[in-house]
Amino acid sequence: MRRKASSPSRRSESLSTEGASGVATTKVMSMRDAIARFVPDGSSVALGCALEPAIPFSAGHELIRQRRRDLTLIGPISDILFDQLIGAGCVAKVVAAWVGNVSAGLAHCYRRAREQGIPRRIEVVDHSNFSIGLALLAGALGAPYIPTKTLLGSDICHTNPTLREATDPFSGERIVLVPAIRPNVTIVVAQRADADGNAQLWGPWGVSEEAALAANRVIVVADELVDGDVIGEDPNATLVPAPKASAVVIETGAAHPSPLQGRYRRDHEFFHEYHRGTRAMQGFDAWLSEWVTGVPDRAAYIAKLGARWTSLRDAPRV
Repeated sequence: MRRKASSPSRRSESLSTEGASGVATTKVMSMRDAIARFVPDGSSVALGCALEPAIPFSAGHELIRQRRRDLTLIGPISDILFDQLIGAGCVAKVVAAWVGNVSAGLAHCYRRAREQGIPRRIEVVDHSNFSIGLALLAGALGAPYIPTKTLLGSDICHTNPTLREATDPFSGERIVLVPAIRPNVTIVVAQRADADGNAQLWGPWGVSEEAALAANRVIVVADELVDGDVIGEDPNATLVPAPKASAVVIETGAAHPSPLQGRYRRDHEFFHEYHRGTRAMQGFDAWLSEWVTGVPDRAAYIAKLGARWTSLRDAPRV
């Protein structure tokens, strides 16, 4: 867990796309444009790598609205965003430790896809939370794999065909080689970012840093756009450095119903409502129509939440 940023933000005067270097940049854009430009059909996408907080629901919903297909989703405990993308027919493959609803249990769309092929069959590559972190770390380091003993004796070695058992050349002991994962795109949510793409997240990072550094492209979704000198005042809070960022999207409430520390709290009841409402496919279709395809963007989604959203907001930091 990284420490909380120490200094209050100074909001940028505008959504100018001129970076700290003074060179014009096109990184600041809408979510619609970011998804259209950087996440084509067939992409491998890392999502929700901070685990329970800072899950990029707004990005996932835009993937659904743009009818993306044949995606590979990558993440640790992936929560209901994976479930929504699976239910919408966007997903061909999941590389994860768990797919479910941490407030209620195993996710319904995931179960339907695996057990009944509804809306389509999906492939699953099993990992533990630790081993998927190792795989992303290997990708971030440019290493082909990372060795571990933690998977020895686990069924994961039998269900994940990418893992290899080997002999440690130094000790002669058995080890497991976890191959690198290098997503085409990693999408992260942060409290603030500058126009160059330097993004700062306080609270749990999970394996977000590893996923961002391993990816070919990173889409930063920030609650607030700030000047570059604000980032420079607390550089240790920087999750994504500017050279890794392909797009910067400024959206309030992008992670709802998950929390974003210091900005808004977790909407526990929303998770329960989703679980109750999506037990049958017809219920999921109705939920999707109301909360995703029935709203054009995140601003409309937040407006639909109304007073519920206001009650979740944290007091501004001073």
